[in-house]
Amino acid sequence: MFEIIYKEIEEKEEYEKIIKRVLEQCFKEEKLLNSKLYITITLTNPENIKEINKQYRNIERATDVLSFPMFEKDELEQKIQNEDFEYPDVLGDIIISIEKVEEQAKEYEHSFERELSYMIVHGFYHLMGYDHIEEDDKKKMRPKEEKILNDLKIKRN
Repeated sequence: MFEIIYKEIEEKEEYEKIIKRVLEQCFKEEKLLNSKLYITITLTNPENIKEINKQYRNIERATDVLSFPMFEKDELEQKIQNEDFEYPDVLGDIIISIEKVEEQAKEYEHSFERELSYMIVHGFYHLMGYDHIEEDDKKKMRPKEEKILNDLKIKRN
């Protein structure tokens, strides 16, 4: 279902427990448990995420999370509908700056678990083809994110 890569940060069991719990719920909610789809999650620092952001998006600044989907939304929906997964297939990559997660947890006055969980869910739904730039798109994506967090009883404060 997923692989975690640590890039220039310390490995922590806490991160892995949170990621596993949240992704299992995401896969369950979207009926992907038997899909053979998997995600690569890279946990890194602001310097690395800034480099990746510059290289792939031409934006020269650190961010909290980046998502790189392997499928267009329609293509993925068709694969899921047809159960077209003979072999393991990469859903995409999520890259998270752990330092940014820590900063934002303090800024928004909620737990590290809540912030990391949100980053994972947010990245997952980008991989699923959802976006939040246009208001109509945001109205589809945000309720999905909140449902996962609520189902896991991960609260804002």
